[in-house]
Amino acid sequence: MTGLDLTADVLVIGGGPAATWAALKAAQDGADVVLADKGYCGTSGATASAGTGVWYVPPEPTAREAAMASREALGGYLADRRWMARVLDQTYAGVNELAAEGRYPFPTGADGKQLRNGLQGPEYMRAMRIRVQRAGARVLDHSPVTELLTDPSGAVAGARGHRRQAGQPYRVRAGAVVLATGGCAFLSGALGCNVNTGDGALFAAEAGAELSGMEFSNAYGIAPEGTSVTKTAFYSFATFYHEDGTVLEGAASQGGRSVIARALLSEKVYCRLDRADAAARQAMRLAQPNFFLTFDRLGIDPFTQRFAVTLLAEGTVRGTGGIRITGDDCSTTVPGLYAAGDAATRELICGGFTGGGSHNAAWAISSGTWAGRGAARHARSLGARAATRHLVAAGGAGLRPTGAAGPADGFRDVVTAVQAEVLPYEKNYLRHGDRLTASLEVLDSVWEQSRTCLYAEGRDTVRARQAVAMVAHARWMYAAALARTETRGMAKRLDFPTQDPSRHHRLTTGGLDRVWTRVESLTNAPAASAAPLEVAS
Repeated sequence: MTGLDLTADVLVIGGGPAATWAALKAAQDGADVVLADKGYCGTSGATASAGTGVWYVPPEPTAREAAMASREALGGYLADRRWMARVLDQTYAGVNELAAEGRYPFPTGADGKQLRNGLQGPEYMRAMRIRVQRAGARVLDHSPVTELLTDPSGAVAGARGHRRQAGQPYRVRAGAVVLATGGCAFLSGALGCNVNTGDGALFAAEAGAELSGMEFSNAYGIAPEGTSVTKTAFYSFATFYHEDGTVLEGAASQGGRSVIARALLSEKVYCRLDRADAAARQAMRLAQPNFFLTFDRLGIDPFTQRFAVTLLAEGTVRGTGGIRITGDDCSTTVPGLYAAGDAATRELICGGFTGGGSHNAAWAISSGTWAGRGAARHARSLGARAATRHLVAAGGAGLRPTGAAGPADGFRDVVTAVQAEVLPYEKNYLRHGDRLTASLEVLDSVWEQSRTCLYAEGRDTVRARQAVAMVAHARWMYAAALARTETRGMAKRLDFPTQDPSRHHRLTTGGLDRVWTRVESLTNAPAASAAPLEVAS
């Protein structure tokens, strides 16, 4: 082929925390590793642009029990205690390793001990990039992958992509692949999420992998109007107001965001962080300085002045759905393919609900570690034949139209059509069966048109594939949302407002031209209450 042609034991696709942990651990396990990032590894993605809490809990039985029990009800009792315990153990070890070997500058408390339950994204990802390179992994920056490659048996054998700065295609032949591409935020404008277009889920499905928890995908973050910073945790100190200055009753960052969404359909909503005392204000600025950059630039004191807010879709970046995991090493249903971070389902540790950071950050560390090691083991098991396998391109829509190719910039119309169905609050956040059905019909049509005629060349190939990934993601989301005829976790249905004990199961989703869903019974998840539960929105 023309362009760059590489061979590796393990290819890691992505550049955020899960990807860097996967690359690091695969390299430390003796594998020859290539990491391919859509952006610049260490600066792109949701974590690199912000700070994050971490589900870091000392190995004390009482503390661990409280940590596992804390969100089980919020998540609809779909989490798995065995996986929760594994993640708590691995996260504790990983964060301690980051402090000792990565020399991450954790702050210290009044007792002189380091506070290791939070990370500043820029420093964290800078340290992880350095660690990955020192371990010997090759990093391909600005090199988005466009499709996976398989062998004739269907096992994953590498990937193909486009090097933006070099303006050329590239290929990596690999014994195993880790997908750590993040979730999908549909180019909503949320900070750091412009690279999170669901690419990994598309690649996985094209290779035959399944997804899980895709109904848990209607996450929206609060942000000052016209800005991108969705640090929703600080809005627990907020009072929300109507345009006329009266309090918007029931509005809150937790348990009352749907009130904000409904109000935004007809008026502006304002906010003031007036419930934070002086100590809290100082602590907030120290913990998340980037949260206040917007206000400082606008000349607004958010603690004393009202400001307009909006809700930005964060989809499966802050949701819990993703590629279905089938083994402790984060393997999938496709041989040689592993998934980590937000690209993978997080139901195993938080069921149908998670916030920004915390569990997601812990999952990135843990799943990245396990996927990297698992991929390295798989590559070793192939031996020399990994380098001689015949390669088969797995990509479809946007690369190989089944009909006559349409205009070169057709991806723009696809993105616009998808966003019209997934960004509006009344369609995605305030879900109702009738609206979900109508949107899914539109999305099915968009997919069919994309499959038939969407095609691009060069760097626009990446944009076409991003558009296709967003269509696929939206269809899986809405198909799963229609199949869950209840309200559980963040999967709320206005036409089914209570939790149904008979639906205490997970939903597996898959398919491209025809999307399907099936029920996955639970074995290790705690039982929900026997009585129907009204879930706050």
